[in-house]
Amino acid sequence: MTVRVERAGGVAVVTLDRPARHNAIDLGTAARLAAVWRELRYHDGVRAAVLTGAGGKAFSTGIDRAVDVPQPASPYSADDPLLAIGPKANDLWKPVIAAVEGMACGGAFYLLGECEFVVASREASFFDPHTTYGMVSAYEAVLMAQRMPYGEVARMSLMGTAERVSARRAYETGLVSELTEPGGALAAAREAADVIAAHPTEAVQGTVRAVWAAREAARTHALAQAPHLIALGNLPPERQAALFEGRGRGGYRLR
Repeated sequence: MTVRVERAGGVAVVTLDRPARHNAIDLGTAARLAAVWRELRYHDGVRAAVLTGAGGKAFSTGIDRAVDVPQPASPYSADDPLLAIGPKANDLWKPVIAAVEGMACGGAFYLLGECEFVVASREASFFDPHTTYGMVSAYEAVLMAQRMPYGEVARMSLMGTAERVSARRAYETGLVSELTEPGGALAAAREAADVIAAHPTEAVQGTVRAVWAAREAARTHALAQAPHLIALGNLPPERQAALFEGRGRGGYRLR
């Protein structure tokens, strides 16, 4: 099982469980995540959720590069298996808190962008490798622009693997709401989820909807542009692979 779900006291802890692959998301994991969020919609005993990654080295590194996703020839359409992995994409309006240890990069932002807030270890880091590999950061950039100042998300998206955003910087710019000592993110996120789960569920879910409504129009318009930008701007897969092998394993700066 690539996604584990543990339920206790009104809170479900959802764990990406592919530590050997830094919790990268393959097609099976993507389908399992979508199924988990849909199942939690109907579980009245679950009033809040925590999302984390197993192993401590990474929350998630996005889509597994071993996944082969054929793409339509038209620049006006693109198939993205990560579009349906988040709770909001599956109409789950129970609050979800992310607990981040280690790396969170690339397609991990599809998940972080649909959580209510993020708790991170002081040793966590965030980065977006797309441009390094000749790929457009579209969905990721749009989702992070809902959480971070324009200049910060632009810098992270454009710098690629050359720079990682430290947990401290992520906290300072609003991506992260709480910092913990290493290994403490899950416990802190669970503590917050326990508090929220104790509140009347109708009030909590209504508040989640209200907060999302405040930014949904701009987000929807921006995401509508993403498939075309990706189709027009991405290098062919073989050139992406060459960049990954030749440049993707270099050093980086931590900010």
